[in-house]
Amino acid sequence: MQQEYQAVIIGAGIAGLTTALALARRGIRTRVLERAPELSEIGAGLQLSPNAVRVLDALGLAAALDAVSLPSRAVHLRDASGATVLRLDMQRHRPDARYRLIHRARLIEILAAAARDAGVEIQLDQPVEALPDAPLIIGADGLHSRTRQHLNGREVPFFTGQTAWRAVIADDASDAPEAQVFMGPGRHLVSYPLASGLRNLVAVQERRDWQDEGWSHRDDPENLRHAFAAFGGPVPDWLARVQQTHIWGLFRHEVARIWQDGTHVLIGDAAHSTLPFMAQGACMAIEDAWLLAACLTDADQPAALARFEALRKPRVTQIVAAANANARNYHLTGAKRLAAHTALRLAGRIVPRRVLSRFDWIYDYDPATEIR
Repeated sequence: MQQEYQAVIIGAGIAGLTTALALARRGIRTRVLERAPELSEIGAGLQLSPNAVRVLDALGLAAALDAVSLPSRAVHLRDASGATVLRLDMQRHRPDARYRLIHRARLIEILAAAARDAGVEIQLDQPVEALPDAPLIIGADGLHSRTRQHLNGREVPFFTGQTAWRAVIADDASDAPEAQVFMGPGRHLVSYPLASGLRNLVAVQERRDWQDEGWSHRDDPENLRHAFAAFGGPVPDWLARVQQTHIWGLFRHEVARIWQDGTHVLIGDAAHSTLPFMAQGACMAIEDAWLLAACLTDADQPAALARFEALRKPRVTQIVAAANANARNYHLTGAKRLAAHTALRLAGRIVPRRVLSRFDWIYDYDPATEIR
């Protein structure tokens, strides 16, 4: 028999809103507290792989998602000059799988509209200084989570020595809808088109002189252009079009030691923030949302939260480790870089399917069938 819960979700980002909607679809009433006065996101794109899109489709968002996103057909690895190292044809490998490229703000809009239509109460301009008193508190409050601190105490993340810029530029959408990764010594740049004539850029450089975390720091676009001045292909043209950019330091946070205590539970970045080198941060949060709602439907609350933690911790720990490994692989120098790129080129010619299948365990996962 379905139990009734009064859930309070802290944070109206992707994790919080997807969870609110997933709970509402199962008849569980929720209230979302968001510290910002409005639901807005600094301009940034997202790559949504099939493991996450399956959840959004199961929540009834397929048409809304497709209206404001583009299909992603491939991941194209290139060296700093622009020459191809390896092109991973995702569409050919998984013709029925849905990969989407979307502006983060558009996804927030879709989730918020669907959640409100489902009866979710979203309260803006509600900074949480102390955790509220409620039967169920869901901490979707990101990197600096008060809920996580309540469960795990004070923690200090590790600065990776890498700094990233984000920018969105105008784009004529003439390129194929695919993610391109340009890899150079000590730095790399990722770009892909978005809907409505936009293109997303993320550029990462190894440096020790910037250690602030978070996306809200503005930077002079000239600094970005200078850092990637040696890159070729379409990169110089893209960088010339950057009018505004944000910069942040990349920190490595351990997967939370304690996720829940029977009343409080962590999801998304609050539980398992990851470096942006597998494009799985938002995807893991979306997976969390479905599985937390599914667990809460069929069990008493403490058992449900314990089951959720047991289901999620091994998978997200493995994904975080994969992202950490990519951070090293993208920035190789000298003989290691030459050897790695040569090996990738040969593998792409000889055994392309084997290269693609390395991450089947991520993309073929279907949270919607893990628990009905």
